[in-house]
Amino acid sequence: MFGLHQLRCFVAVADHLHFGQAASQLNMTQPPLSRQIQLLEREIGVPLFDRTSRSVRLTPAGRVFLPEAKRILRLSESAMKWTRRVWRGEAGTLRIGFTAASGYGMLPGLIRQLRGIMPNVDLVLREMVTRLQIEALDSGVLDLGFMRPSVDLRRFAVREHATEAMVVALPAGEATTAPPALPVSDLQDRPFIMYSPDNALYFHDLVTALLDEHQVQPKVVEQVGQIHSMLALVDAGFGAALVPETAARLHFPAVAFRPLADGASPPVRLNAVWRDENDNPALARFLAQAGLDQVGT
Repeated sequence: MFGLHQLRCFVAVADHLHFGQAASQLNMTQPPLSRQIQLLEREIGVPLFDRTSRSVRLTPAGRVFLPEAKRILRLSESAMKWTRRVWRGEAGTLRIGFTAASGYGMLPGLIRQLRGIMPNVDLVLREMVTRLQIEALDSGVLDLGFMRPSVDLRRFAVREHATEAMVVALPAGEATTAPPALPVSDLQDRPFIMYSPDNALYFHDLVTALLDEHQVQPKVVEQVGQIHSMLALVDAGFGAALVPETAARLHFPAVAFRPLADGASPPVRLNAVWRDENDNPALARFLAQAGLDQVGT
């Protein structure tokens, strides 16, 4: 089978219709150029040029072969460029998981950051709870996950990506008489929507620890696993809830938000998580550009 070098020689001669000029363009002498054309013609089995002492012209077969030769060269050049870009993490695909709650505040900024760093990388975004993200990282379905702290993350590379405070979500009618910042004690005996220990363990443990620390016992009327479901219940007047402050971006019309008084809010942490053995160059590039590969675990 002919090689790319032979195609380049053929195209140069076909463009110039002059062996001397083609050889000069290719930085070679005429005898090796003529030899490459002869080898190409032998491989194809037909003459590509009519040569005389005074002129060079393409045969009918040469005229048919020229656009195909140029197309092959363009494809080979494109393949080489694309492969180099993928190797450098400038192209390819990056598959990212995120929890629903983290998506309210983190996701728009993350997408803008990724587009700025790697505009030619295709993003595959998947909303998943932490448990499913861990499984997807293990199986290679995800390259990178944004999730809450968990004991199951010990076998992964983990970097803290963001923290935020918790705020009190109140039915709007109750907020009219509430102070600008609520002490945790204000939740005592109040109808309260709690996180499910099965579907929102991180938030369940976080809120439980806060209430225990302040010796407060609200009246739990419902347990749910998703923050948007929790805010829908607050909106319907079922009670109050503790949610990450970025949840206020959901804009439920009958829900008001108040910070906890006296810095009582525990930090709500969001981690970036990946497998150290993941060899996706796009992941390595993003981690380096975002500084996540330099931060201690």
